[in-house]
Amino acid sequence: MRRSLPLLALAVLAAFALELALLRWMTPLENRLLDAFVKRQAASLAPDPDVVLVSIDEKSLVKMEDIAGRFPWPRAVYGTLIDGLAAQRPRAIVFDILFSEADKFRPESDQEFVEAALRNGNVNIYYPMVRLDSPHGARASQLAPLLGLVRGPGANPDARIAVIPPLVLPQQLWRTGTINFLPDDDGVGRRYELRKRIGGWDLPSLPARVAMDLGFPVPDANDLLLAWRSGAEKLPRVSFSDLFEDFERAKRQRPADEFTGKIVVVGASAAGLGDARVTPLSHTQPGSEILATAIENLKNERTMRYAPRWWSAAIGIALVLLLVLAFHKGIDMRASGAALAGVTALLFAGQWLVVSRLTLLPLLTPLAAAWTFYAAAALAEYLRERRARREAVAQFSRFVNPHVVKELVESGGIQTGRREVTLLFSDIRGFTTLSETRKPEEVITLLNRYFSLQVDVVVRHGGSLDKYIGDCIMAIWGAPLDDPEHARNAVACALDMADVLKAFKRELGAEDLDFDVGIGLHSGPAVVGLMGSQKRLEYTAIGDTVNLASRIEGLTKDAKRRILVSRDTADRCGGAYDFVSCGTFPVKGRAQPVELFEPRRKS
Repeated sequence: MRRSLPLLALAVLAAFALELALLRWMTPLENRLLDAFVKRQAASLAPDPDVVLVSIDEKSLVKMEDIAGRFPWPRAVYGTLIDGLAAQRPRAIVFDILFSEADKFRPESDQEFVEAALRNGNVNIYYPMVRLDSPHGARASQLAPLLGLVRGPGANPDARIAVIPPLVLPQQLWRTGTINFLPDDDGVGRRYELRKRIGGWDLPSLPARVAMDLGFPVPDANDLLLAWRSGAEKLPRVSFSDLFEDFERAKRQRPADEFTGKIVVVGASAAGLGDARVTPLSHTQPGSEILATAIENLKNERTMRYAPRWWSAAIGIALVLLLVLAFHKGIDMRASGAALAGVTALLFAGQWLVVSRLTLLPLLTPLAAAWTFYAAAALAEYLRERRARREAVAQFSRFVNPHVVKELVESGGIQTGRREVTLLFSDIRGFTTLSETRKPEEVITLLNRYFSLQVDVVVRHGGSLDKYIGDCIMAIWGAPLDDPEHARNAVACALDMADVLKAFKRELGAEDLDFDVGIGLHSGPAVVGLMGSQKRLEYTAIGDTVNLASRIEGLTKDAKRRILVSRDTADRCGGAYDFVSCGTFPVKGRAQPVELFEPRRKS
């Protein structure tokens, strides 16, 4: 697994780079998260009181119907508005209403509107124009003084720009600009066009034209990433009908300086008029509010910006490399996952913080790369561990109780060391006589059958098969797992092995043959664990306890007993069985004779 980590990391990082550079599949989710942050941050900020909306809202549509009829209203209504606002000396009046076509049915109303605009020519009044995607139009050099076109280096004097200015008004009143709110690929508008460069000429947007005339710096960029200050309902606003009614009164009730020094944006907000856009703040935000936000951004030099893309790349690469190191060092993958979750939370907190500093830092893509690598590496590690467990089960199941194997694997493997154990040796007696009357293959079948029966007894009593030594079985209790009742369980196994022997002899029909077993048991300390070479390891026990148990089994023939146990084993059984003393016997390698006992079930 660890050798494949670099390849896995390279694959994830390559996909990460492809996503950042080309695919952008994560961009909609990135935008949704950032929009949520922007909306929450904006809701906590007070709007600029110097940018005010005169809103054509639902109430205005109802109240003005008796005065001016159904919308669209006669343009004389806007002439009254201009006279009333201009008297208060606002910094600018900005219409978000098109005046591109003459009113053929009410020409006198258009004339009243034009006269009001001319009377107040000393006030900055701005009107929108429409840009057409067409190669046909007037020469930019001719339009420049009328529309405020900005000539750039190498501008083509013959370049043509197709626009529809506010034709209702005389040309000297054409303080105008485009109103292009730019939706992103997900349909949400986050940018406002500042200028359109055509043939080297800059066609300004309405916010840019207002900013240039009022002395606000305009960024040298084609669009503006809007910085929202509040929810739409919090923007300073006055209902159009309330203001119109007050301007029509002989004695006005509203403050005479209500709009002095302010930028006034006049536009529609009623849902039925269809001038609504999708923004981070709302799915139905009126265009006049978006226009006011763009002007406010330029006025206060307050705009959003995206963090350099290399920030996202650096964060993603750093997270993946840190995870590679963690897996390479063998750190618990649960700890690595918890750490990654903590880092994710911290990064989101940092993302929230930088949004308050007007910076958008996309983090979902680098976090997706990190979590993808973590999930893949964790899965590979899990599969490796499961494979190792299966190999361990396969290795140990041939000599260990399957339930013991499961516990061993779950507890982390086999430990080598000194333990208190009970050893059992069981050797066949008289098998030579039986084999002389049978074919070799039949003898092997019988021997395998006998061993299978006896090993089942060992396993049933919680013992582990150590090995076969010719026709001898060596089994152990107390290892590889602790067993405080190892002596008692081993003796119970020996007694059941004797019973299985009787059943086996009846199965053979050889009860009268000299076919028997000798079983010897001894308890004490032994060194147990995996022993052998790198190519072949066996789980076994070594030490004096093992040697003595083997010697005791050899003494069963001399003592004419099927089962013999040492005093150490008998004492550890704690009265669970009756033990009949068979006397003392000299044992090779020991100075003192050993007292041996025959175990019997309690009657």
